[in-house]
Amino acid sequence: MSLFLALLVLAAITCIPALELRASIPVGFFALAPAVEKTASLLGLDHVAAPDLHWSAVVAVCLLANIFLGLLVYEILLPCLRAMRRWGWFDRRVWPFFERRQEKLRPTVEKYGEWGLALFIGIPLPGTGAVTGAVGAFLLGFQRRRFYLANLAGVLLAGLCVTALCLLIQNGVVADDSWLRKLFIKEI
Repeated sequence: MSLFLALLVLAAITCIPALELRASIPVGFFALAPAVEKTASLLGLDHVAAPDLHWSAVVAVCLLANIFLGLLVYEILLPCLRAMRRWGWFDRRVWPFFERRQEKLRPTVEKYGEWGLALFIGIPLPGTGAVTGAVGAFLLGFQRRRFYLANLAGVLLAGLCVTALCLLIQNGVVADDSWLRKLFIKEI
C-alpha cells in the first residue's frame, strides 16, 4: 500500500496546475516520506511508511503524470467550450475575443510552432507548464498532433531541468546555505 500511496502522492502533486513537475520531482527527491505519512494520516492509515524510491522512478512517474495531464486538459477543452457556446452571452461576448486573439497570434504560432510551445511548457517557471501550454495551444488553434509533440518535448525538457537541479543538490554540488537549496528543500 505504501508504494501505491507514494506514487499517488507524486502524481497528485504533478496534477496541481501551478506546481506540476517543479514541485513533484523535488518532493520525490527530498520530502516523499513526510508527504506520504501526512497523506496516510489524513486517510486514516496509521503506521504507513514511505518506500525509498530511486530517483529515476520518481522522475518517470512525474513525467508520465505531467504528459497525461497536458493531454487531458487539451482534450477536455473542446467539449467544455462547446457547452459554454450554447449560452448566448458567451457566444456573443467571449467567443469573438478568442477568435480575434487566434487571428492576431496566428503569424507568431506559425513562425515558432511546436518548438515555441515546447519551450514555453519546458521552462520550469511559474505560469508555464503543460496545463497552461494546453490551454494556450487550444486557444491558438494548434492541431492535436502538433500539441502532442510540443507537450511531450516540453515536459521532457522541464523534467530534465528540474531533475538536473535536484541531482546537483542531492550530490552536494550545491552548497548547503545557497538560495537554490533553500528553495528546493523545505519542511512540509
